[in-house]
Parts: sequence; C-alpha cells; structure tokens
Amino acid sequence: MVSEPTAATAAAPAPAPAPATATAPLVQVRGLGIRYGNRAVLQGVDLDVRQHEIFGIVGPANAGKTSFLRALNRMDEFTPGMKVDGAITFGGRDLRTIKNLYALRRRIGVVFPLPVGLPLSIYDNVALAPRLAGIGKRAELDQIVERCLRRAALWDEVKDRLTSLGSLLSGGQQQRLTIARALSQDPVLLLLDEFSIAVDPVTTMRIEEMLKELRQELTIVLVTNLVQQARRLADRTAFFLGGRCVEVDRTETLFTSAADQRTTDYLEGRFG
Repeated sequence: MVSEPTAATAAAPAPAPAPATATAPLVQVRGLGIRYGNRAVLQGVDLDVRQHEIFGIVGPANAGKTSFLRALNRMDEFTPGMKVDGAITFGGRDLRTIKNLYALRRRIGVVFPLPVGLPLSIYDNVALAPRLAGIGKRAELDQIVERCLRRAALWDEVKDRLTSLGSLLSGGQQQRLTIARALSQDPVLLLLDEFSIAVDPVTTMRIEEMLKELRQELTIVLVTNLVQQARRLADRTAFFLGGRCVEVDRTETLFTSAADQRTTDYLEGRFG
C-alpha cells in the first residue's frame, strides 16, 4: 500500500520544465514500450506533445492508450508487473530520473474515466493538494478553491455548499470536482482518460468548453474512444492500434486524409 505524501515531502520543489520555446515540445517519447509481465501492450512509440496544445489519442480497446498515460505519470512504479522501456522527456528532463515523484505528479495531473472522490467536503477535496504543498492561510486556500472550481465549470453550482461531502454531488459534478482537484496542483500537463465516460452530454460539452480555455494555461493529453470528441477538441491526434502508434497528424488532416487506411477505417467506424 502506498502511503500519502507527508507535508514535508509534498513541499519539496517541483521539477520545473525548461523554458518554453516556439518549437520545443513539452513531452518527447522515443521507442516507448510497455509490458505487463510477459504481455506487451505498447511497442516502439515515438511522438511529441507540444506546449499549450490538446493532444488527442484515439484507438480501439486494448490499443495501449491508458498504459501510455500511466507511463507519463510513472504509475508503473505502483503497478505490479508493469515495465516501461524507452525514453520519455518532460520539459527537457528525463522523466525516469526525476527523484521526487510526488513533486513530479504535482506538475502532471491525471483525471480517470470514473470520478475518484475523496471522503472530504467539496472545499477540502480541492484544498488538499495545496495544503500538502505547505499552503496554510485560509484566504489563500479560499482563492485557490474558487479559482479551480471556476476553471472546472463547477463554482456556480457548489459555492453555497462547499462544506458538503463531495461524494453527494451528481456524477457529472463529481467528475468536474476531480478536474478541479487536479488543477489545484497547478499542473503543467493534464492527462485525461475518457473523462466523459460517466458524464451526461450536457456536462460533457461544458467540460469540453472549459478544456479549450485551459489550453491557454497548460498542455492537455486527451484519451478518448469518442472520435468526434477528439475532432472537436484536439489540435493534433495520434491513432493507436495493436500496441503501436500508427500515425500522428493535425486532427483535421487525420480525419480527412489519413496516411494509413487503418486510421481512416477506424475513424469512419468500420471497426473498433
């Protein structure tokens, strides 16, 4: 069982990505391979994620999409049997050599398919990470909580009941609370894994609009089985199939003139 980070651990300086340039990607992946025991789920993946873009990843089930996100957040270190090979750089630094894992995860937030609510009030769900980072002043915490709930398009719905349990919110509200909690760490990179799988269409569209605005502040990697969602949101999209990255291109180019026929077949619904 992995223990929660202590305040002292969480307060350690977070790894800062290198200064942004017009061409430098935030994430570079070269020769990435992932195995669970003897079963290979990804092989030879090469791609870049640019700063301040929404990078989409689509593909059928068991294509390796979620495992790719796990590698970016170093979840293999807490996943028995998971082995990662190849090179991943984050802000110009070798992801595997960053010593303070909790500090790294403050820079790389993750939102999973189903809401993962903590048994805390709405306020404390969002304030937990800042507190662990050493922020104790109530006025400062209040500002962080409001800012993150607003960024997650949830503030107007919960501002009068911040002391209520987060678990009492609707499914769509809980997912937005999860996003607010991820944003409370002030990440540079936000990983979204099928965020709308348990969310109604109206809430999904609200979150999509929020993500378009967040692109100005951070970089987003979006894994989705909804190809039209990728088309609406992603600046560039990668197609994963059979544990390999078949191709990466500007999203509209991928949808209208993909280089590989398998990509076209998947996007047009012929399999998957």
